[in-house]
Formats: sequence, C-alpha cells, structure tokens
Amino acid sequence: MKTFIIMAACMICSAAFAQGTRYDYKNMQREALGRGVVAVRTQGGDSAIVSWRYLEEDPMTTAFNVYKDGKRINSKPVSGATHMMVAAAKGIESKFEVRTVDGGKESHRKDGKYTLGADAPGGYLSIPLSMPEGGTTPDGRRYSYSANDCSVGDVDGDGEYEIILKWDPNNARDNAHDGYTGNVIFDCYKLDGTRLWRIDLGHNIRAGAHYTQFMVFDLDGDGRAEVVMKTSDGTTDARGKVIGDPDADYRTHEGRVGRILSGNEYLTVFNGLTGEAMCTVDYVPALNSGDWGDNYGNRSERYLACVAYLDGRHPSVVMCRGYYARTTLTAWDWDGKTLKQRWAFDSQKPELRAWGGQGNHNLRVGDVDGDGRDEIVYGSMCVDDNGTGLWNTRMGHGDAMHLMAFFPDSDKLQVWDVHENKRDGSTLVDAATGEVIFQIKSNTDVGRGMAADIDPTNPGLEMWSSASGGILNTKGEVVSHARVSTNFAIWWSGGLNRELLDGARITRLNPSTQEMEVIADFTRECAFNNGTKSNPCLEADIVGDWREEVVVRTRDSRELRIYVTPHATPYRFHTFMQDIPYRISVATQNVAYNQPSEPGFYFGSDFKKGQTCRGWQF
Repeated sequence: MKTFIIMAACMICSAAFAQGTRYDYKNMQREALGRGVVAVRTQGGDSAIVSWRYLEEDPMTTAFNVYKDGKRINSKPVSGATHMMVAAAKGIESKFEVRTVDGGKESHRKDGKYTLGADAPGGYLSIPLSMPEGGTTPDGRRYSYSANDCSVGDVDGDGEYEIILKWDPNNARDNAHDGYTGNVIFDCYKLDGTRLWRIDLGHNIRAGAHYTQFMVFDLDGDGRAEVVMKTSDGTTDARGKVIGDPDADYRTHEGRVGRILSGNEYLTVFNGLTGEAMCTVDYVPALNSGDWGDNYGNRSERYLACVAYLDGRHPSVVMCRGYYARTTLTAWDWDGKTLKQRWAFDSQKPELRAWGGQGNHNLRVGDVDGDGRDEIVYGSMCVDDNGTGLWNTRMGHGDAMHLMAFFPDSDKLQVWDVHENKRDGSTLVDAATGEVIFQIKSNTDVGRGMAADIDPTNPGLEMWSSASGGILNTKGEVVSHARVSTNFAIWWSGGLNRELLDGARITRLNPSTQEMEVIADFTRECAFNNGTKSNPCLEADIVGDWREEVVVRTRDSRELRIYVTPHATPYRFHTFMQDIPYRISVATQNVAYNQPSEPGFYFGSDFKKGQTCRGWQF
C-alpha cells in the first residue's frame, strides 16, 4: 500500500501555523504524550490490530520496529502508517512493543508497550465499571445511575491518558423542570480498568447536562492533569474530605422542589491522580437568580466551561454562567497551589449590556485573530484573550456551532452556527471579526447543525443544519440533498474525509450515489447518552494512530468500551491531540450539548501534491 509519509507529517506538524496563528509551540505548556501503543483483537479472527502514535517531535525520517513476545515481526522498519495487522491467536496473551528507529538504528526514544490479554474482546478495549449505588430522594423516589460523559487527561504523568467519567442519576433534570435529583459522581479509570478514585459532588449540586461542566487538563505544567469543577457544601473528595458544611441543604423542599437557589457555591481543583481537593474558592459570580432574568434558576444555573491559552503559553480554565440573558465568563490560573482570577467578563456591566443573551449551549476555543493567544467563541459573540469583547453578531442563542478552517486555500478560521430566534437561521462567519460570509435565514427554531468534509468531490468543508435546505459548500450553495445526521463527525475509515457518528452508528457518504452507508454499528450492546442528542461518552484521538476512538457505555453501564478503527490507512499523521484547538475541543466536548472534536487547521480531501508548509513540500 502506498503511504503518504511526507504529506502526513507536514500537515500535522504545521498545525500551529495552519490558521495563521502565532502559537509558539516550543514555549507552550503542553502534554508530554507517550507512544500510545494499543492492540485490539479483530472481530472473530486470530489477528489483532496494533496501532501507535506518530508524534510531533518525531523526525520526518522516524521509522518503527514492532515486536510480539520479544520477536520482531516487521521485515524492515515501518516508515508508513502507524497501524498494522498481526497474528494473535485467541486464548493466548500477546505482548507487543513498538521501538523507535532513527538513522536505521533503534534509538528507544519513546518506545511503547501493550499487553493483549488472552480473553480480550474483538474490536474494542474494555473498562469494567463500578456503578454507584442508587438512592432515594426526599420525596421517597428511588434513583439509579448510568455512565455519562467522559473526558481524558494524563493524571499520573506516564504519557498516556486516563478516563474521567461522570455518573448521572436517572432523575437528572433540565433546568426548566422541577424535581429532586441524585448526586453527581465522578470516577477516574486507567485504560486497564483500574479505578483510581471517586468524587461525590453531594446533594447541593443538581444533576443535569447544564449544571456540572468538568475540565480535565494539566493546568500547572507538572505533567499531571487536574480536574476542575463547581462544588458546594457537602461535596466529598476521593480521600473522604468534605468541602464546607456537610449538613447544609440548599434544595427547595416546597413549591419548586429540588431547585438550588441559595447557598455557598465553590470552584474546586482536584488532584487528577488522587481525587483529593487541593484548592477551593468562592464561585464567581455568586448566585442571584434574578440577575439572570427569572427567579427559579433556569437561566442562572446554565453553565459552560473551557480551557484556553489566554497568554499564549499557559492554559487557563474559564468557568461560564449564563447565556440566555446575563452572560459571565471568569478566567482562572492554577499554579499548583492557588487559584488566581485572571479576568471576569460580565454583560451586567453597562458597556457590555448588548453582549447578554448571545451564548450557545456550547463554546469553542482557538486563536481566531492570529495574535498567538486564544479567544472564546461563545455562540453569537467572541471574547478576546484579555476578557474584553472581540465581536458580537447579536444573532442570539443556538444549540450547536463549529470552529474550523473551512477553506483549503485559506489559513483563517470560520464559525458555522445555528440560531433559535426564528429569524437568523444558519450562518458562516469569519471567526476573527464576526463578519457574515453567508447566511441561510429561517423563520424556524434551527436546533441542530454540523460541519465536516464528507464529500471528496466538493472543495473545502461541507456544512448543513436542520433548516439549510441541504448540504452546503463554502459559498452557501446546496451541493447535495443526502440524508445526513447533525450530531457528531469522526475520522474512522482511514481516508481524509470524515464520517458521521450518530445513534451508535458510523456512516459515510458515497459520493457516487449520494447515499449514507453504515460502516460501523454499536447498537447491539451499547447505548449513547443524553436522549435525542445521542452522543458518545467521548469521541477523540486518545490512543494509537491519528484516527479517532469512540468511547461508549454498555446498556447496563457495567462497562466502558473504547472502539478502535479496524480500517487500514495509507496516511501517517501526528496525533490530533498535539494540535491545541483540537485538544481543547476534546476537553470541552462534554460541555452542555456535546459537540465533536475539531482541529484548528484545515484537514480534508483537498490536500494537493506540491502544497508546502513550514518548509516541507509533498
């Protein structure tokens, strides 16, 4: 199989420059990723897929040797795709090792190992889960738990990711509805199934998609990820330490029961390795429900969060409250000992009144203006790295948006957004200025929208929404009426186009027939999350080569499965997780209405021979 080594290496190593940013990757605080070796037995066969990372710091000439049980299985160093099929008999444990080859010799620079168990399942990695015990609400109703959103972080500094899992009770509520909920619980698991810790947020944190946004990231640069989230009196860390007053109960027990409209609110940094609360400060801004436009906690209790490199070098965590009316974003820096507030954006300030009501159920982060520092796209508005407003289209709230480079011949980022105001419909705007590139107006509530390069016959990315009239090109022209989902996109099959992930199925567009073809189906034993949103626990490039994995729960929530693509690929790319916008989009994927991971540079079927970047040509 022909392998496109130079092209692949070129495109991903150029991620820092692809959108015209001045990201200085050499001086940016980033994860030190390992080789990410993984072996997955094929479905029903005596073979396995071995896959590993090609890293940004690997020279172009880097090749690899692959060993099974101490014996090299490749006849010559692997200089192409970091993905291969090997013999692996059922019922026999196999130990795989990938060694780095530089200058024709094994250099042992970031080698990696993986043991494939004798009883390993086909097609996925299995993580057994320890389900929390259910409980009873004050009005006597029983509740149980199911596995929900996940994130990843290297909590122990070994260069590989651990899984942070949120457990939701089955009585979790949308903000619009009254009622008690069970406690929100978090676990941390290693990929071998070892559970490292459990945190219980307590009964003063209500359960639901809009309440608890958890950020997992190495914020202080010590090589180990922290976990940051909103807490309250009664939150219990993994060491059994209770934050605040364990007896406090802020839930309303009469009228609109179960709501939390008063009481102490905190922001806590947890140690990612131990689950211990390391620092707790007052949440900013404090709760005063009426300041957000109602008196029952619908608007004030809608939270977002993200990680952003606001100074161009160090990651900050940004906690956000409100978007229907009052809109607030507060940036925090963690140095390993203290949380320090960097800035606070608040539409309640007289000069920012017009910035209220412009937020989405999600947000995106990237250096949109090319100054080397991140901005936060917050729906119909963008907040600059210094906490001031950058632009505001005043098109109001929406449920979905996508921040990427849509044009293969441009280094600029754009935003595809949908709007609920029964007026503005769907828009593609310049991410640096908010200037509208094109707009598909609609008198309906446009609830869903998606963007991805799914059609190799059409230049650039395609985009569509529930009211776009079909699949659009970058000029806003309808190029297809194929029946496509508006949920998640994924790189799975091995080509440069992206597939679609929805309802536990992966589909791809057949450009000849304009029909969607199912290429993977997880519905038999697995379930996706959050009702009609039908999102996986996580979708991201967390192990192996540059393709993305699907993390999903079994129907009984007794197991997490990490599905790894079985498809060969002719391409060798650096892991997407070394692209800052992509890595941040993974960290924010679980926020409110989940959105797929997306890179900060153009990636698609329009790569051409002769294209250059950072001095490399292919």
